[in-house]
Amino acid sequence: MDHPITTIKLQNELDVVLAYKRAMQLSEFSGLPVAAQTKFATAVSEICRNVLEHVGEGTIRFSMVESRNFLSLEAFVTDRGRGIPNVQEILDRKYAPVGGKGQGIYSSRKLVDHFQLESDFEKGTRVRLQKRVPHNHPPINAAIIQGWSDYFNNESEISPYAEIKRQNMQLIELMEQLRVRTIEAEYQLQEIQHLNQELQTSNHEINALLQERDVKNQELEQVNKTLDEFAQTVTHDLKAPLHNIRGLSEAVTDFLQEDSKEEAQAVMPMIQLQIKRMDHLIRDVLAYSLTGRQQIQKKKVAVGELLYNVLTTLAIPQGLQVYVPDELPVLETEEIFLQQIFSNLLSNAIKYHDLPNGQIWIKAFQHPACWEFAVVDDGPGIPAEDHGKIFELFETTSDVNHPDSTGIGLALVRKIVQEKAGRLWVHSKGRGTAMHFTWPY
Repeated sequence: MDHPITTIKLQNELDVVLAYKRAMQLSEFSGLPVAAQTKFATAVSEICRNVLEHVGEGTIRFSMVESRNFLSLEAFVTDRGRGIPNVQEILDRKYAPVGGKGQGIYSSRKLVDHFQLESDFEKGTRVRLQKRVPHNHPPINAAIIQGWSDYFNNESEISPYAEIKRQNMQLIELMEQLRVRTIEAEYQLQEIQHLNQELQTSNHEINALLQERDVKNQELEQVNKTLDEFAQTVTHDLKAPLHNIRGLSEAVTDFLQEDSKEEAQAVMPMIQLQIKRMDHLIRDVLAYSLTGRQQIQKKKVAVGELLYNVLTTLAIPQGLQVYVPDELPVLETEEIFLQQIFSNLLSNAIKYHDLPNGQIWIKAFQHPACWEFAVVDDGPGIPAEDHGKIFELFETTSDVNHPDSTGIGLALVRKIVQEKAGRLWVHSKGRGTAMHFTWPY
């Protein structure tokens, strides 16, 4: 099966933009994943731009083809140029590109599932790009493909790119008329000048859109990089307790085979410690990943009552006193966010206190645009060189072997505070630590 869908004549840069858009639309219609859509459209854009740069004009035809029971979305780009003399060297990467020449062909080949390039001297070049449609694609048959073709031919809402192309084609038609209709030369020249001004204005808008797209792409690359690092770190930290559990379980097995029940029983608390650490890590990772993705309704929250509820869930040693002020505000906010913040800060203050007796204070200060809260303790304190990194994901600076130390708690607090456009900082000199954060009214 080979069903043509739509054809675009490549004459200027706007045609390349339109080809990119059509590639994205057809990729989406065909059920390709988002990443595959971008790869296919980028490859199409690179080859079309090569046609304009080295030949001046050409044609791109989009089709749906079937081969060996697989459907593929195809872009077939042709031109009537002088041809490419060193095609195989470029594909084999034996030819060193000069000024970027040949780089687009090599890069596009890596972005698609099937790439075919034919070029003959003085007869032009033909490039076939195919992206395989997934097995779970939406229904695709001749009628549906014809519907796509009709949609592009009768598109009611013309995109900015297609509108500029239409205006440019009108300009070309007017210029052709100038050659045969000299009697209307003055009027037509005025019209051309007017259309040129509109075209320049539209080009500025397109440049702004392209710049915005580049910024978004950079942001997306940064997000993807952060996600990769996050996944790698989580994988590493999950493997550590798993390896420990496996090693300890093998030790228990050996002790039981040797009938050394006492030694086996002595290892069991160590296994439980690793399981507890892994459980905390999984729960903290889940809480961190969900922060900012949930639409949580605001309601009136009495901070004093919320703190009381948080404290009742914590295991507070007998010698540790927690002081909560009587006058605390009632805020219109997301209760779960404040609960997570205070729970993490109080839990850390309790967990890392190094003396049998100690004190923890909750403090609140009202400012014109926000409230400032602080959780203060008289524990061991935090070295100045660690003040910056304690808020980073999976960073711990004290008692790293503690079963509850996942390095996610303060990162979660920072993420929540940032979602609320607040500030988070630590103050610690010598003994004692004060964790401060601001919260909007």
